[in-house]
Amino acid sequence: MDDNNKNLILATVLSIFVLIGWFYFFPPPEPVITEDPNAVTTTETAPTAAPVATATGTSNASTAAVTETAENTDAPRLKIDTARLKGSISLQGGRIDDLSLKNYRETLDADSDIVHLFNPTGSVGSYYALYGWAPGAGLSLDQVPGANTIWTAPSGGTLTETNPVTLTWDNGNGLVFTREISVDENYMFSVKQNVLNNGAGTVSLAPYGILARHGEPQDTKNFFILHEGMIAMSDGELTEASYGDLADYDFNASEGAKAEVTQVSEAGWIGFTDHYWMATLIPNQTSPFKSVAKYDERRDIYQTEAVLPTQSLSNGQSATVETQLFAGAKEWAAIREYQNAGGVLGFLDSIDWGWFFFLTKPIFALLHWLNSIIGNMGWAIIALTVIIKIIVFPLAYRSYASMAKMKELQPEMEKLKEKAGDDRQKMQQAMMELYKKEKVNPAAGCLPILLQIPIFFSLYKVIFVTLELRHAPWVGWITDLSAPDPSSILNLFGALPYAAPDLGLFAFLSLGILPILLGVSMWLQQKLNPAPTDPTQQMIFAWMPWIFMFMLGTFASGLVVYWIANNTITFIQQYSIMRIHGYKPDVFGNIKASFNRKSKAEEK
Repeated sequence: MDDNNKNLILATVLSIFVLIGWFYFFPPPEPVITEDPNAVTTTETAPTAAPVATATGTSNASTAAVTETAENTDAPRLKIDTARLKGSISLQGGRIDDLSLKNYRETLDADSDIVHLFNPTGSVGSYYALYGWAPGAGLSLDQVPGANTIWTAPSGGTLTETNPVTLTWDNGNGLVFTREISVDENYMFSVKQNVLNNGAGTVSLAPYGILARHGEPQDTKNFFILHEGMIAMSDGELTEASYGDLADYDFNASEGAKAEVTQVSEAGWIGFTDHYWMATLIPNQTSPFKSVAKYDERRDIYQTEAVLPTQSLSNGQSATVETQLFAGAKEWAAIREYQNAGGVLGFLDSIDWGWFFFLTKPIFALLHWLNSIIGNMGWAIIALTVIIKIIVFPLAYRSYASMAKMKELQPEMEKLKEKAGDDRQKMQQAMMELYKKEKVNPAAGCLPILLQIPIFFSLYKVIFVTLELRHAPWVGWITDLSAPDPSSILNLFGALPYAAPDLGLFAFLSLGILPILLGVSMWLQQKLNPAPTDPTQQMIFAWMPWIFMFMLGTFASGLVVYWIANNTITFIQQYSIMRIHGYKPDVFGNIKASFNRKSKAEEK
């Protein structure tokens, strides 16, 4: 391989090194608690009911401030109990404000708490869904249900997959409100709101749904590779805003807070997404609505709203509006089902697939399918690696064949160097003529490396953002493929009777078994070729496997498993192809030479 080819490979490898160094040196900062979670007096801004398109035009109901008192601990509650969810609905506001995910725990510890998604006002991480009606013509704020309305549940009962619950409220002035809440076997709630006008006059009002989050979540990772915050789909256009972005919005007078308002013509949704969990308001996908993302800096409340078309009701008329609320884990299969069978436009994009979505989506779909067959995500990653290597094999074959041809031409290249002497231009011209004559592409050996860059980062993205890798075991000590290898060289991988110390920012020094295997696999792959003759390149190539070993040691175990498998398969492919084309790599000789090599200064 000539100097140009070596320099190209060197530049590529160094680029990978810089990118990986970025991941390491810019980790997510520690979360900062910005407020006292016990400060319970809050103010929410009710949604503006207009202008919202209706079948007969628009309505101009005004924005109203809704003062929410502290959570009434004596307010009745209805229990939620399904195969996957547990919690309760407060009859104060009729809000869904207590929700936990039965299938997920905070840590790998069997006694760890299950994941809490929603929490009532006044508790740490207050977060809930609230539904109501914004008053329009002929109505005042106290004549419609809001945050502090005490509903009744005539039939009582527990909300299950087969048993919906019904709430009612009579405003005492002719309007009777009914709310039926149901839930499916996963995480989708259906909320059917009905209002009956028994009064003498005509009234206008607009149904809405709110997701309110008090303060930025304490477990927000603030990592640039992952989106956390507001997420919305509006007529096919995906919008994302971090909590910082929401706080930077301009003040919107009509909303009474920093807000961004979008008129959606027929299909969309809006909510908040975390790393693995999400809550989303989903109006009927054929109905227009107003999508609002806002931040009340006075009370440190983040809020998303879906405000539906205004309803005008004369005496004896009623109106019913049904919307959905997704509140649960971002499971790929469930979300895909809601998109494909449930008709929720672009719902699969609620998972952060990143810029390489055209790679990350099919890679994860294949990984998920392999896991369903094999039953172990670690082995599924290895099977995925094999499939990827099969797909790119034609390119790899040409590359390694070209490299073998280059080895055969090495004696002739040495002769050209002797003839050219110090005339580098003459040397380059002679080599190009030789390459053309022998039909050799000197850059072919770099193609597999270049191809690995987008695949590597796509898989990194998949492993980092998808829920299915969280707490997924592989073999033995690898009990969470989304986390770094827990073994450590500092206690001889458990042989010594003490736990490895927590080194914080220097955790890369606590090497596990997988990172060491990675370094060895890269080192062996290098030994398929003799070391470069240039001393600088020789030194860089000698250190590269061990630098990668330390840098990738803090990465998710699943990614390291992929890299080890990829290196192993690449070694076998390259060795076999080069043998087929007449060049026998002297692996053991190159290993021996790397230990016996002396510098020119020492030889002198």
